[in-house]
Amino acid sequence: MNIHQIRNATIVVEYAGKKFLIDPMLAEQGTYPPFPNAPRQDQNNPLVSLPTSIDRIIQDVDAVIVTHLHADHWDDSAKKALPKDIKIFSQNEEDATEIQNDGFQNVEVLHEDTVFEGIQLIKTKGQHGRGEILKMTGLVCGIVFKHSSEKTLYVAGDTVWYEEVQTTIETHEPEIIVVNAGDNQFYEGGSLVMGKDDVHEVYKAAPSSKIIAVHMEAVNHWTLSREELKSFSNEKGFSSNLLVPDDGEAYSF
Repeated sequence: MNIHQIRNATIVVEYAGKKFLIDPMLAEQGTYPPFPNAPRQDQNNPLVSLPTSIDRIIQDVDAVIVTHLHADHWDDSAKKALPKDIKIFSQNEEDATEIQNDGFQNVEVLHEDTVFEGIQLIKTKGQHGRGEILKMTGLVCGIVFKHSSEKTLYVAGDTVWYEEVQTTIETHEPEIIVVNAGDNQFYEGGSLVMGKDDVHEVYKAAPSSKIIAVHMEAVNHWTLSREELKSFSNEKGFSSNLLVPDDGEAYSF
């Protein structure tokens, strides 16, 4: 297994001989206006450039997984760059229809028993914030990858820590867990994805797993830096379990 952090939530996962592109946001730095009612209103998104070319990112990709359709997970640049016949997995029929309306012809809805080229792809639940903000953020998902030749991988997606994340960890016992951990927020409504305490809860639920923190410092409403998360993990004693990649960094397991 190889997990390559691209930028924000965009990762490339090589798993059981297949290459997956997850949540592609492929625009050049500064292409989009900042998310409103949030920090850094003077900075356009993405805040940073891609670490490599789009051609290299999408080269030999077997399938794309789009956990939800927010612009920092599925953007116009990705829609333009990806071949229209590429395999795309979406979280539900509504998202699948939107992706098809963008011209993509090979879209499949993820379920808890999806199999792709011998790899189990298990859709998991996520909660994109807490309380009233959920009316605005909408539905999201994560994915568990399973194959007899690989460790179990859980890509949690845009979720905070809550009981369904705990249930997923208890049910599937993933050895590798990817969390979106920038503690992104608007000025009202609280955390939209995991903050440092959420990541600590993931560690407590899976103390023998490797946790990879992504979705950091790439769009204007982030509030948790890589350095702060690393420092916190040192204080709490789980730094040996936590990986906080720079954009472009990759890990093999």
